[in-house]
Amino acid sequence: MNGLRVIPTWRHGQERLYVYGEDGTTVAWYDREAARVNLLSESSREAVLAVLGPFVTGQYTVGPPPVPTPVELVRLSLHPDDDLAPNRPGEALLISLDRDPAPPRRLRVDPRRRALAAQQQVGEVLDGLEAAGWRVLHSVPLPGGACVHHLLIGPGGLFALHVLPARKQRIRITDPLLAAGRAAPHPLLRRVRADASRASFALTAEVRAALVLVDPGPVEVQTPPRDVRVLTLTDLPTLTRSGGLLKPADVEALHAMARDRATWQRV
Repeated sequence: MNGLRVIPTWRHGQERLYVYGEDGTTVAWYDREAARVNLLSESSREAVLAVLGPFVTGQYTVGPPPVPTPVELVRLSLHPDDDLAPNRPGEALLISLDRDPAPPRRLRVDPRRRALAAQQQVGEVLDGLEAAGWRVLHSVPLPGGACVHHLLIGPGGLFALHVLPARKQRIRITDPLLAAGRAAPHPLLRRVRADASRASFALTAEVRAALVLVDPGPVEVQTPPRDVRVLTLTDLPTLTRSGGLLKPADVEALHAMARDRATWQRV
């Protein structure tokens, strides 16, 4: 078998080397962590091992792919339109801006773009937590037009994160009200709690609420928010320090459930 190509990919913080044929179909893949070459056809063994030779070190096994787990079967059965895992940070805002772009001569920056930039910053940090056993979904749509900006699932539990672009403004928190700069206070914390509550109902598991302030000025907490963690970008990695609540299998099962759009249709 000639014309094989080796393409490295990363998934959940783990590297895999996929071997593709000339027509683009997958022939095999090498799971570095499991030290195993998974062959889709025994007839391609020699060609696959030859092309993987420069990339493979140490002892490894060769054979057919393992039987999919129940979680993997759920993932494989999802229609692409119903799978939320590919959603990018700020997916809902990207769609909104594409469908209804701001006038080109607008004097002020479209606030959707500020919100998008903030969600993308948070999303980049959260994606980096996958190597520690956490899973993240971005822009999870809820009925009625609401959206969980980021859903984080890991050993320390589940978190529904709402992102606020603060832009160096002073933030004043008097639960449930929040005021940014000179703007009038509004009950943002009520919405943050409501989104987490809806996520808990959908997943039948406790989901804790968190508000992420991106680039804030001074933060004044006059009345500490009830059941809402207030974080900044630099605080996000501290979420991984908590553990012992969920086993890896539970994390994967909840992630598989959460990525299915149908899970969120009746919340």
